[in-house]
Amino acid sequence: MMDERTNDSGKILTEEVESVTPPPRVRVDLEALDADRPAEQPPRKPDYLDGFLAQRPQADAAGEPGGEIYEGVITALKEIYDPEIPVNIYDLGLVYGVEVADNAHVVVTMTLTTPHCPVAESMPGEVELRVGAVPGVGSAEVNLIWDPPWDPQKMSDEAKLELGML
Repeated sequence: MMDERTNDSGKILTEEVESVTPPPRVRVDLEALDADRPAEQPPRKPDYLDGFLAQRPQADAAGEPGGEIYEGVITALKEIYDPEIPVNIYDLGLVYGVEVADNAHVVVTMTLTTPHCPVAESMPGEVELRVGAVPGVGSAEVNLIWDPPWDPQKMSDEAKLELGML
């Protein structure tokens, strides 16, 4: 199929130009717009984004994801390693939840790889000590649960890569 943009062999024809006239800029006559506006409405401002751009994002609450205390707790959890697996307990998927109350009381809900884990007695205490040492944390509590049971699908991609599972 041929059209005026291709030559006999079907190649697209190109045209070289030295310069192109820029398109005209849109001009809005605010006075003309305000003339049609009812008297009780204030005139339009030239920049409609003034109020929008003046707004600043609200800081994350300390106990919410992205907040200072919450992120400090997650960092502390990532420094605790399972003694049998060279991966931290957070990326291993042993931590099911982190809750920070208004009074800076932190509750960590976690499990272990198996109820017969050799660190079943010491790991919750270590987690409680490390989380309690995070700046801004008032007190720490660890809830060790077995339901739902841990399985390798709970691991982060980083942990799976570290263990050669990806």
